[in-house]
Amino acid sequence: MGEDVERRIIKGLFTVPLKDIILVIVGLKGEAHGYEILKELEKLAIGLWKPSHSNLYTILNKMVEEGLLEPREEYRGRVRRVKYSLTEKGWDYLRTSNDLALRVLYTSVNYHEALKKKLEEMELKRPMDRETVKTYLELLKRIRDILDEEIRTIEAELAGE
Repeated sequence: MGEDVERRIIKGLFTVPLKDIILVIVGLKGEAHGYEILKELEKLAIGLWKPSHSNLYTILNKMVEEGLLEPREEYRGRVRRVKYSLTEKGWDYLRTSNDLALRVLYTSVNYHEALKKKLEEMELKRPMDRETVKTYLELLKRIRDILDEEIRTIEAELAGE
């Protein structure tokens, strides 16, 4: 993908991440209908937010127009459902977006650590209960494992050059 496309994707990571999240949901499921996507979004937002049905379907229709998703109608009796799957263009977009997200994650972790230190210096650090600290520790371990695997993959690719 070209630099212009990457620039648009990076901008989207900060301005319209919903599109990328929908692509991930559909990509991981293989295909999904709107209600399934809505429930996954609600789960990701830990129940604190979900888009309205009309907003979600507006986004899905736009993604179909952009060639990122392919709709497929199915009927259960008289009830019509539309299931969405990723197109080749959708998979290309998602692959590029995922690569860029990993680079952004590294920068975000650096900002997170810098902000944490600043809050500690200013004595503004919010105390966390023990259960929250345990959950945070598990998250950090999963992130570490993902990054360790990515490091091994990249080192193997570089060694094979």
